[in-house]
Amino acid sequence: MVPPPRAPDKANERTIRTHIRGASWNVDNRSQFSSKEPFLTKLDRGLFRRARPEEIEGWRADVPAPAIAPMPAAPAEGDPSSEWHTEENTQRLLVEWLARGGWTIVRTANTATREHGLDVVAERDGQRLGVEVKGYPSRFYVTGPKKGQVKTSTPKEQAKKWYAHALVPAMRLRTQEPDSMSVMCFPDFPVYRELYAATAASLRVAGIEVWLVSEDGEGESLA
Repeated sequence: MVPPPRAPDKANERTIRTHIRGASWNVDNRSQFSSKEPFLTKLDRGLFRRARPEEIEGWRADVPAPAIAPMPAAPAEGDPSSEWHTEENTQRLLVEWLARGGWTIVRTANTATREHGLDVVAERDGQRLGVEVKGYPSRFYVTGPKKGQVKTSTPKEQAKKWYAHALVPAMRLRTQEPDSMSVMCFPDFPVYRELYAATAASLRVAGIEVWLVSEDGEGESLA
Protein backbone atom coordinates (compact mmCIF):
# COMPACT_ATOMS: atom_id res chain seq x y z
CA MET A 1 0.00 0.00 0.00
CA VAL A 2 1.32 3.45 -0.89
CA PRO A 3 1.86 5.56 2.26
CA PRO A 4 -0.39 8.64 2.33
CA PRO A 5 0.99 12.16 2.52
CA ARG A 6 1.73 13.37 6.06
CA ALA A 7 -1.10 15.90 5.80
CA PRO A 8 -4.16 13.96 4.59
CA ASP A 9 -6.22 17.11 4.28
CA LYS A 10 -3.75 18.35 1.66
CA ALA A 11 -3.83 15.15 -0.39
CA ASN A 12 -5.01 15.57 -3.96
CA GLU A 13 -4.72 13.72 -7.25
CA ARG A 14 -1.33 15.25 -7.98
CA THR A 15 0.26 14.34 -4.62
CA ILE A 16 -1.13 10.82 -4.75
CA ARG A 17 0.22 10.37 -8.28
CA THR A 18 3.62 11.65 -7.13
CA HIS A 19 3.80 9.15 -4.27
CA ILE A 20 2.79 6.26 -6.53
CA ARG A 21 5.52 7.19 -9.02
CA GLY A 22 7.96 7.55 -6.16
CA ALA A 23 7.16 4.00 -5.07
CA SER A 24 8.01 2.65 -8.56
CA TRP A 25 11.56 1.61 -9.39
CA ASN A 26 11.30 2.02 -13.18
CA VAL A 27 10.06 5.60 -13.61
CA ASP A 28 12.18 8.30 -15.25
CA ASN A 29 12.81 10.48 -12.21
CA ARG A 30 12.25 9.51 -8.59
CA SER A 31 15.06 11.59 -7.10
CA GLN A 32 12.64 13.00 -4.54
CA PHE A 33 12.26 9.46 -3.18
CA SER A 34 15.83 8.24 -3.77
CA SER A 35 16.27 7.42 -0.07
CA LYS A 36 13.22 5.13 -0.04
CA GLU A 37 13.20 1.65 -1.47
CA PRO A 38 10.53 1.23 -4.17
CA PHE A 39 7.99 -1.59 -4.16
CA LEU A 40 5.98 -1.05 -7.36
CA THR A 41 6.61 -1.68 -11.07
CA LYS A 42 5.06 0.68 -13.58
CA LEU A 43 3.56 -1.20 -16.55
CA ASP A 44 1.86 1.67 -18.37
CA ARG A 45 0.18 4.98 -17.71
CA GLY A 46 -1.92 4.54 -14.58
CA LEU A 47 -1.12 0.80 -14.37
CA PHE A 48 1.17 -0.62 -11.67
CA ARG A 49 1.81 -3.92 -9.93
CA ARG A 50 3.88 -4.99 -6.92
CA ALA A 51 7.53 -5.29 -7.87
CA ARG A 52 9.13 -8.73 -8.00
CA PRO A 53 12.12 -9.52 -5.72
CA GLU A 54 14.48 -9.74 -8.71
CA GLU A 55 13.38 -6.27 -9.89
CA ILE A 56 14.12 -4.77 -6.48
CA GLU A 57 17.48 -6.56 -6.40
CA GLY A 58 18.24 -5.09 -9.82
CA TRP A 59 17.33 -1.62 -8.56
CA ARG A 60 19.57 -2.08 -5.53
CA ALA A 61 22.42 -3.07 -7.82
CA ASP A 62 21.65 -0.08 -10.06
CA VAL A 63 20.89 -2.32 -13.02
CA PRO A 64 19.25 -0.40 -15.91
CA ALA A 65 15.48 -0.84 -15.91
CA PRO A 66 14.11 -3.20 -18.57
CA ALA A 67 11.91 -1.68 -21.22
CA ILE A 68 8.18 -2.01 -20.60
CA ALA A 69 6.22 -2.15 -23.82
CA PRO A 70 3.25 0.26 -23.87
CA MET A 71 -0.23 -1.17 -24.21
CA PRO A 72 -2.16 -0.19 -27.32
CA ALA A 73 -4.76 2.48 -26.67
CA ALA A 74 -8.43 1.85 -27.27
CA PRO A 75 -9.63 3.25 -30.63
CA ALA A 76 -11.94 6.24 -30.64
CA GLU A 77 -15.69 5.69 -30.63
CA GLY A 78 -17.83 6.28 -33.69
CA ASP A 79 -16.60 3.87 -36.38
CA PRO A 80 -16.27 0.08 -36.93
CA SER A 81 -12.74 0.09 -35.51
CA SER A 82 -14.21 0.94 -32.09
CA GLU A 83 -15.87 -2.49 -31.77
CA TRP A 84 -14.60 -4.27 -28.68
CA HIS A 85 -13.51 -7.34 -30.65
CA THR A 86 -11.07 -5.71 -33.09
CA GLU A 87 -7.54 -7.12 -33.03
CA GLU A 88 -6.29 -3.95 -31.35
CA ASN A 89 -8.90 -4.09 -28.61
CA THR A 90 -8.45 -7.84 -28.14
CA GLN A 91 -4.73 -7.31 -27.66
CA ARG A 92 -5.35 -4.48 -25.20
CA LEU A 93 -7.80 -6.58 -23.16
CA LEU A 94 -5.32 -9.47 -23.12
CA VAL A 95 -2.42 -7.27 -21.97
CA GLU A 96 -4.51 -5.77 -19.17
CA TRP A 97 -5.60 -9.26 -18.04
CA LEU A 98 -2.02 -10.52 -18.09
CA ALA A 99 -0.80 -7.53 -16.08
CA ARG A 100 -3.46 -8.16 -13.44
CA GLY A 101 -2.22 -11.75 -13.25
CA GLY A 102 1.33 -10.66 -12.45
CA TRP A 103 2.86 -11.03 -15.92
CA THR A 104 5.54 -8.59 -17.01
CA ILE A 105 4.75 -7.32 -20.51
CA VAL A 106 7.95 -7.48 -22.52
CA ARG A 107 6.59 -6.60 -25.95
CA THR A 108 3.38 -5.64 -27.73
CA ALA A 109 3.12 -5.37 -31.51
CA ASN A 110 1.74 -2.32 -33.28
CA THR A 111 -1.49 -3.70 -34.75
CA ALA A 112 -2.17 -0.53 -36.73
CA THR A 113 0.99 -1.00 -38.83
CA ARG A 114 0.66 -4.81 -38.89
CA GLU A 115 4.06 -5.13 -37.25
CA HIS A 116 5.69 -8.51 -37.80
CA GLY A 117 6.45 -10.89 -34.95
CA LEU A 118 4.48 -12.11 -31.98
CA ASP A 119 1.74 -9.76 -30.85
CA VAL A 120 2.43 -10.10 -27.12
CA VAL A 121 5.46 -11.39 -25.23
CA ALA A 122 5.30 -11.64 -21.44
CA GLU A 123 7.23 -13.22 -18.56
CA ARG A 124 6.33 -14.43 -15.08
CA ASP A 125 8.30 -16.48 -12.56
CA GLY A 126 10.84 -17.54 -15.17
CA GLN A 127 8.18 -18.56 -17.69
CA ARG A 128 8.12 -16.89 -21.11
CA LEU A 129 4.86 -16.49 -23.03
CA GLY A 130 4.31 -15.69 -26.70
CA VAL A 131 0.84 -14.87 -27.99
CA GLU A 132 -0.58 -14.53 -31.49
CA VAL A 133 -3.71 -12.36 -31.27
CA LYS A 134 -6.62 -12.19 -33.68
CA GLY A 135 -9.87 -10.26 -33.38
CA TYR A 136 -13.33 -11.08 -34.63
CA PRO A 137 -14.26 -9.68 -38.06
CA SER A 138 -16.58 -6.71 -38.27
CA ARG A 139 -19.73 -6.83 -40.37
CA PHE A 140 -18.48 -3.60 -41.95
CA TYR A 141 -15.40 -2.58 -43.90
CA VAL A 142 -13.05 -0.87 -41.45
CA THR A 143 -10.66 0.78 -43.94
CA GLY A 144 -10.54 1.81 -47.58
CA PRO A 145 -13.14 3.36 -49.86
CA LYS A 146 -15.86 0.98 -48.60
CA LYS A 147 -15.33 1.90 -44.94
CA GLY A 148 -18.61 1.63 -43.04
CA GLN A 149 -20.33 -0.46 -45.72
CA VAL A 150 -21.59 -3.98 -44.96
CA LYS A 151 -19.26 -6.76 -46.11
CA THR A 152 -20.42 -9.44 -48.51
CA SER A 153 -18.64 -12.18 -46.53
CA THR A 154 -19.94 -13.24 -43.10
CA PRO A 155 -17.80 -12.58 -40.01
CA LYS A 156 -18.05 -16.24 -38.96
CA GLU A 157 -16.54 -17.51 -42.21
CA GLN A 158 -13.76 -14.92 -42.07
CA ALA A 159 -13.06 -15.81 -38.43
CA LYS A 160 -12.29 -19.38 -39.49
CA LYS A 161 -9.54 -18.05 -41.75
CA TRP A 162 -8.16 -15.87 -38.96
CA TYR A 163 -8.00 -18.90 -36.67
CA ALA A 164 -5.95 -20.73 -39.30
CA HIS A 165 -3.70 -17.68 -39.80
CA ALA A 166 -2.90 -17.62 -36.06
CA LEU A 167 -1.82 -21.25 -36.09
CA VAL A 168 1.36 -20.88 -38.17
CA PRO A 169 3.04 -18.27 -35.88
CA ALA A 170 2.05 -20.35 -32.84
CA MET A 171 3.66 -23.45 -34.37
CA ARG A 172 6.74 -21.46 -35.39
CA LEU A 173 7.20 -20.32 -31.78
CA ARG A 174 7.01 -23.91 -30.54
CA THR A 175 9.84 -24.76 -32.95
CA GLN A 176 12.01 -21.73 -32.22
CA GLU A 177 11.38 -21.53 -28.47
CA PRO A 178 10.26 -24.97 -27.23
CA ASP A 179 10.47 -23.86 -23.58
CA SER A 180 8.10 -20.92 -24.12
CA MET A 181 4.34 -21.08 -23.82
CA SER A 182 2.70 -20.69 -27.23
CA VAL A 183 -0.80 -19.22 -27.21
CA MET A 184 -3.41 -18.14 -29.74
CA CYS A 185 -5.79 -15.53 -28.30
CA PHE A 186 -9.20 -14.51 -29.65
CA PRO A 187 -12.22 -12.52 -28.44
CA ASP A 188 -14.85 -14.76 -26.89
CA PHE A 189 -17.18 -15.70 -29.76
CA PRO A 190 -18.90 -19.09 -30.26
CA VAL A 191 -17.08 -19.79 -33.54
CA TYR A 192 -13.69 -19.72 -31.81
CA ARG A 193 -14.91 -22.16 -29.17
CA GLU A 194 -16.18 -24.41 -31.96
CA LEU A 195 -12.87 -24.21 -33.81
CA TYR A 196 -10.95 -25.03 -30.64
CA ALA A 197 -13.17 -28.06 -29.95
CA ALA A 198 -12.48 -29.30 -33.49
CA THR A 199 -8.69 -28.91 -33.14
CA ALA A 200 -8.08 -29.40 -29.40
CA ALA A 201 -6.46 -32.83 -29.65
CA SER A 202 -3.94 -31.66 -32.24
CA LEU A 203 -3.21 -28.46 -30.36
CA ARG A 204 -2.48 -30.38 -27.16
CA VAL A 205 0.02 -32.59 -29.01
CA ALA A 206 1.64 -29.47 -30.49
CA GLY A 207 1.77 -27.74 -27.09
CA ILE A 208 -0.32 -24.77 -28.22
CA GLU A 209 -2.98 -23.19 -26.02
CA VAL A 210 -6.05 -21.15 -26.97
CA TRP A 211 -7.17 -18.28 -24.76
CA LEU A 212 -10.30 -16.17 -25.04
CA VAL A 213 -10.90 -12.68 -23.66
CA SER A 214 -14.37 -11.30 -23.04
CA GLU A 215 -15.69 -7.78 -23.53
CA ASP A 216 -15.41 -7.12 -19.78
CA GLY A 217 -11.69 -7.96 -19.84
CA GLU A 218 -11.70 -11.44 -18.32
CA GLY A 219 -9.54 -14.13 -19.88
CA GLU A 220 -10.07 -17.89 -20.14
CA SER A 221 -7.74 -20.68 -21.16
CA LEU A 222 -9.43 -23.44 -23.15
CA ALA A 223 -6.42 -25.76 -22.86
